[in-house]
Formats: sequence, C-alpha cells, structure tokens
Amino acid sequence: MTTNRRPSPRRALRRLPLNAAAGLTVVICLFPVYWMVTTALKPSRDIQSYEPRLVPRAWTFDHFRAAVQADGFTLFWRNSILVTLSAVLLALLVALGAAYAVARLRWRGRRQFMLAVFIAQMAPWESLIIPIYIIARDTDMLDRLPTLTLVYFMITLPFTVVVLRGFIAGIPPELEEAAQVDGCTRVGAFRRVAFPLLAPGLMATSLFGFITAWNEFTYANFLIIKQQDSRTLPVWLSSFQTTFGTDWGTTMAASTLFALPALIVFLALQRHVTSGLTAGGVKG
Repeated sequence: MTTNRRPSPRRALRRLPLNAAAGLTVVICLFPVYWMVTTALKPSRDIQSYEPRLVPRAWTFDHFRAAVQADGFTLFWRNSILVTLSAVLLALLVALGAAYAVARLRWRGRRQFMLAVFIAQMAPWESLIIPIYIIARDTDMLDRLPTLTLVYFMITLPFTVVVLRGFIAGIPPELEEAAQVDGCTRVGAFRRVAFPLLAPGLMATSLFGFITAWNEFTYANFLIIKQQDSRTLPVWLSSFQTTFGTDWGTTMAASTLFALPALIVFLALQRHVTSGLTAGGVKG
C-alpha cells in the first residue's frame, strides 16, 4: 500500500525560485507568438495606434483573408510542403542505412565516418551559401525545387544519422539474431524486429528535419531568383511590402498560417520527441 506524500514546506520554498524562473521563461518565449496572433486579429487602426493594447478591443479576420487570397499563397504552400516532406523522407531513408551500418557492422573507418558526421553537424551551413550557389549555377540547377530539396537533405542528414545510430545501438542485437535463427534474413530481422522499436527516434528526427526545412529562408532566397513560382513560403512572407511600408496585419496573419503546420507536427509527435532525443544522445 502506497501513500502520496506531500512535499515539505521547506522543500517547496527552495523550489519556488526555480519554478518562478521556469514560468518567466515560458512567458518570455510565448509572448512573441501571442503578439503575432493578436496583431493578426486586430483591425488596422488598432495596429497603427500609439497606445498598444495586450488584449485587442476588436477582432477581425480580414488580415487572414487577405493573406490567403494573396498572389502565390497556394502555390508557395504547395512548394514548401513538397520540398520539406521530400527532404525529410530522403534524409530518413539514407540515414537509416548509414546508422545501421555504424551501429551494427564492424568496418574500417567507422569511427572516422562518425567523426565526419559530427563535424558536418557542427558546421554553420550559412558558410556554404556561396559554394552551393556556384555549384548550382554551373550545373544549371538554379531556380529549381529539387535543388532546395537536396540542400535541405544535406542540412538534416547529419543530425538524423546521429540520433538513429544511438537508437539502433540501444536495441539488443540478440533480438535480431533470434529472428535470423527463425529464418529471417538480416534485412528481414531488422524490418520486423528493430524497425518498430525505432519509432521515437524516427519521430524526433522527422520533427527536427521538418522544422529546419520548413523555416529555412536563406537558401530559398538565394537559389530561387528568377522563377517566382518555385519559391517557398518563407520567401513569400517577405513580399507584404507596399509603397507605404509593411502591411503588418497581413504579415502577422501570414506568419500565423505559416507557423501552423510546424505546430501541428510538433503536437502530433511531442510524445516521442523527448525520448528520441535523449536516447540518441546517450546510447551507443
């Protein structure tokens, strides 16, 4: 028989500063999101008011209608979804094979390979803008969505390999060996035994890859120059400029719509993210 013990007042008092700091951090992180959403719902006269209010006095969806009806919204939304999902799926497919080879097989250069992966993960991708642009220009790959897909694939691949390698190393190899004794091939044993146990790692890496590719602006702006129809939503967000300045209401509404897919994916995968990142960081 177990009893629920309440924390002592002294212990609760010691934890009060930590809880207060955590609450303050949450408020600071969420306030920009709150301001973005409320600004998108404010009438234009309230947005331009000299007396900003935390709670709007009036609500309107006109800015959301203007954002949805803007030129290129549907096309750029489709481009972003296509490029992001293609890059994530390609990274998962390649990283799964690489992570399995590193975690399960013994071959010369295995440690050097993982060292190269870690170095690639630490390298700032902004420093490669000029080389990638020159390569894309010389190979006639500018203004094409497959080019963005390959760039986002390269950005997300090292992290995906590291996390999946830790997860595969954490699965006892005896499980696959038992399946092989029962008649499965090495590939069949991995597919039927180990692969179902990789769900948290796959979810964590998918979320990271999705958010990285979905939010990326620099490469999309530099590699898609002439073909406006091949641009993605981050570049489209910078188009709400008029001769009188920035249309802040429509910009905030478009930013809210842009953030929704990443938020939905995070809420759908959040149960697996913590365990996936932790296992990928400490196992193997």
